[in-house]
Formats: sequence, C-alpha cells, structure tokens
Amino acid sequence: MGALDDVRVIDLTRVLGGPFATQWLGDHGADVIKIEPPMGDETRHWGPPFDEGTGAASYFNGANRNKRGMALDLRQQAGRDVLWRLLETADVIVENFKPGGMEKWGLGYESLSARFPRLIHCRISGFGATGPHGGLPGYDAVVQAQSGLMAVNGEAGRDPVRMGIPLVDIGTGMAAMSGILMALYERERSGLGQFIDMTLYDVAVSLLHPQAANWFLSGKRPQRMGNAHPNITPYDAFPTATVPVYIAAANDGQFVKLCSVIGAEALTRDPRFHDHPARNQNRDALRTALIPYLATHDGEVLAATLMAKGVPAGPVLDPPEVLTHPHTIHRGMVTEADGTKVVGNPIAMSRTPADATRRRPPRFGEHGREVLEEAGFTAEEIASLIADGVVP
Repeated sequence: MGALDDVRVIDLTRVLGGPFATQWLGDHGADVIKIEPPMGDETRHWGPPFDEGTGAASYFNGANRNKRGMALDLRQQAGRDVLWRLLETADVIVENFKPGGMEKWGLGYESLSARFPRLIHCRISGFGATGPHGGLPGYDAVVQAQSGLMAVNGEAGRDPVRMGIPLVDIGTGMAAMSGILMALYERERSGLGQFIDMTLYDVAVSLLHPQAANWFLSGKRPQRMGNAHPNITPYDAFPTATVPVYIAAANDGQFVKLCSVIGAEALTRDPRFHDHPARNQNRDALRTALIPYLATHDGEVLAATLMAKGVPAGPVLDPPEVLTHPHTIHRGMVTEADGTKVVGNPIAMSRTPADATRRRPPRFGEHGREVLEEAGFTAEEIASLIADGVVP
C-alpha cells in the first residue's frame, strides 16, 4: 500500500517539471494517467541514449515511471470530451500548457471546478499568466539566467554558469508535488479542490538562499565564489593527492578538529583564524594556508577520517561513482523496473514506502484502451476514437 493509493492523477504535462512531480506521486501509489499529445512528449526524442526496447530517450524514462500512458488530441472536441469523462474519477489534474491554453479549450479552472468542485488543478508555467512576464514561455536554463541563479554560480571573475542539472525544473516539480499534497489535505476539511499556480520563475527566486537574505540585510551585491560559501569558511573544495575533497568546517570546534587531523594545529593559534568572524575576514589567506597540509593526503581516506571526527567532508565524485556506491545501493536509490534502471525515490516512509519499480515508463499510447474501458467507453466508441485520430 502506498500513501496515495486512492488518488487518481490526470497528467497532461510534458518535458520535466510536471512529469517529475507526477512521477513522485506515482512512486507513492497514485494512479497517474499520463496523457500525451499526438506527437508525444518531446523528451521521448531527447537522446541519445535511447532505450533499445522501447525507443524512448533516457530523458523521458527518467521522469515517467509509475504511470499509465495514453495519447489524446485535445485540439479536437472529441478529445476534450474524452478528458471530461476521465476527470469524473480524478482527484488531480496537472498541466503545463501556456497560460490561456486550457481556457481556450473550455478547460480552465473555473469550468473544471464548476463541474468537479473537489478537483485539484495544478498548472506549471514559466512565469504565470499575469505580470510583466505573464504568459511568456519558460525553460529551465532561461529561468536560471533570469532569476539570478546563474549570476551566483561559477568562479569568481569568470562568466556566470548554468547549473549542471535542470534544478529549476526539478525544484518546480518538487514544489508542485508539495502543493498538490497540501491541497489534498485541505480538501479533507473543506471538501473542495483548488487551483495551484506553480511557476518556474517563482521557484527559482525562492531558491536564492542565502544570497537573497544577505542582500536584504547588507545591500551588497552577491558575487560568484566558485565552490566557496558566502557566509562560512572553510567551506570549499580542496585539492588532495588523489581526489578533491569538499570540507565544511562550519564552526570553531570543527575547524580545530580539521587542523588536528591534517597536522595544522598552528593555524588554530593564528589570530587571523582563531574564530569564525576572523576566518571569514581572511578566507583567501586561510585557503592558501590549508592547501599544503591537504596536498599529501589521500582524498577519500581524509574525508572518511574527518567525518569520523565530526567534520563534514566528502570526496568530489562523478555520477557513475555515486550510482554504484555501496551506500547508494544500500539506501535503495538505484533500482530496476522491468529491466530499466532508475534513481529511487528519496521519501522513505516506514509504513507506506515508495516503490519506484511498480511500472516502467509507458510506451507511447500503451494503456489507452485500458484507461478508456475503465472510464466506461464501449469497444465501438474506442475503435471510433482510434480511427479518427482522437486517441492515437
């Protein structure tokens, strides 16, 4: 039993933010029906690599497990009629059409809520429907640039750098899932659904911590600092004899322990480094002083030793090293669904754990007949919908 076994989700989303949210809902038991347009979710083609068995790109597979899949042409009235039928048993609809798109088809929140007052409607868009950027399209990298995230990412004195993962899309998916769960909880009291207006821009701005808080208080423009932390030092990646190690000595006690492990006790007696405010004022000098002590150590051994002493530290690993690491495997964060390896779900619940392996990502239109039959369509109606291209 999953925590969301009695929840049905109609998923009209494509690409990443929406599919990520509905995938996590599916991991926890929700019946997610992914409805693709006739041309399919474009991420099916965002490869290589491609799955030899299904032809889908890895990008699609990584965000669409634990869903049943069908296709529906909402440009046709018959397609919209099908959607209305499917919504009769739905708790949630999630979509990421450009604001105004659903309204154009008579499927805006006002229309949906009038017929289904308990329905929760989550829309994910770039910037929302109103405001100076209202209605504009939004993609992760563009929003990273417009939200200030790129401006604080990268080396000092160098150009801003896009983060190596689509953090805004993924963060928006997580926030959307949280909003959906809150709306489901509130519905238990009110008996009513509601509209959830999620935007990539809002989520990106919300992630500007601590830079936003620092600027509000100091008025100083945040700067790019590479791997260093703007408020804490030493909190940075350092070279060793083998792999780089990230060391996060966030308080005076941890700094003393760090110096003891690497044989740099003399630094604790240096007035430039005797407490955190002093270290922060002399962060460049501290980094320069630490590097010779660290240069002779094996990075992974050093990180393990520091962690055992209570100093947060870890080697800088590549994704393949992480995905094959014994702790990753022990935590169930790599698992397999019908021959497809997937990253597990991190929300570990004691009685109703997530299951990332219930369903492999669906083939295009794979469950169309099954979903229509459950909704009460006859064999003749289904054959007609397929012949007319309403259900590809």
